[in-house]
Amino acid sequence: MKRFFKPIEKENSPAAKKPCLSPEKRDGDGDGVEEEKNQNEPSKFMTWNANSFLLRVKNDWSQFSKFVSDFDPDVIAIQEVRMPAAGGKGKPKNHEELSDDTKVLREEKQILTRALSSPPFGNYGVWWSLADSKYAGTALLVKKCFKPRKVYFNLDKLASKHEPDGRVILAEFETFRLLNTYSPNNGWKDEENAFQRRRKWDKRIVEFLNKTSDKPLIWCGDLNVSHEEIDVSHPEFFATAKLNGYVPPNKEVRNTIFCTIYSLSL
Repeated sequence: MKRFFKPIEKENSPAAKKPCLSPEKRDGDGDGVEEEKNQNEPSKFMTWNANSFLLRVKNDWSQFSKFVSDFDPDVIAIQEVRMPAAGGKGKPKNHEELSDDTKVLREEKQILTRALSSPPFGNYGVWWSLADSKYAGTALLVKKCFKPRKVYFNLDKLASKHEPDGRVILAEFETFRLLNTYSPNNGWKDEENAFQRRRKWDKRIVEFLNKTSDKPLIWCGDLNVSHEEIDVSHPEFFATAKLNGYVPPNKEVRNTIFCTIYSLSL
C-alpha cells in the first residue's frame, strides 16, 4: 500500500495543506479564507486504481484516510471501483448511482456511503461512473469548495451518455478540464484481434485530445501502460514468463499476453 500512497510533498511543507476549510472550521471563523478559496480552483490532485473500492474500504481504509488527511488533495480520481450501477434486471441503468437492488448490494452501498461520509471524505463531493456489473468503473472526489462547472461521463461530452464500463469522468472547471480514465487493457488472448478494443479506445482518446484545446487538460487515471518496471508488480517475471513457456495455473489467464519485451500489456 505504501507504494501507492507515497505523498509527493513533505508533510510539513507549506504546500502540503490547503486553506480550504472543513464546514465545522468555517463556522464563525470570520477570516474570509473560505471565500477567497472559492475564487480559486483545485491545484492538488491524487489518482489511484483501487482494484475494488469496496475491498479497500474494508481492508485499507484507515491507512488511506490517513494518507488523504496528510496529503490533503483537492481532487481524488479513482479507477476500477468495481461496483455495479443502480437498476434492476431489465430496467435502465443509472450509471451515476451505486446499486442497492439486492440485500448484499444494499449492505455494500451502506459501507461505502458511511466511509465517504467520515473524515476527511465528508469534505468532498462524489461523482460515479459505473459499469453494469462489478467491473471497471470510476469515481471522482472533489472538495466541495471546488465544485466543477460541469461533469461529463464520456469523451463526447454528452450529458446523458456514459462510456461503456464507466471508464470516463470529465470535470470542467473555469480554467481547465480534468479527465479521469480507466483505459481498457490489451485483452486476454494472444490473437490477431487482441488489441482491437484498445486501438479503438486510443483512437478516440487522440481525437478527444485534438478537439480539447481551448482549455488546459489534466489527464489522470489508470492508462494500462507499463512505462517503467515500477508499473508492474513483478517486472522480471512478466518480462520472461511467456518467453520461457510459463503456463499460468488458472485457466482463465492461460492465454494472457503478459508483459514481455514484445508486448507491454498488463
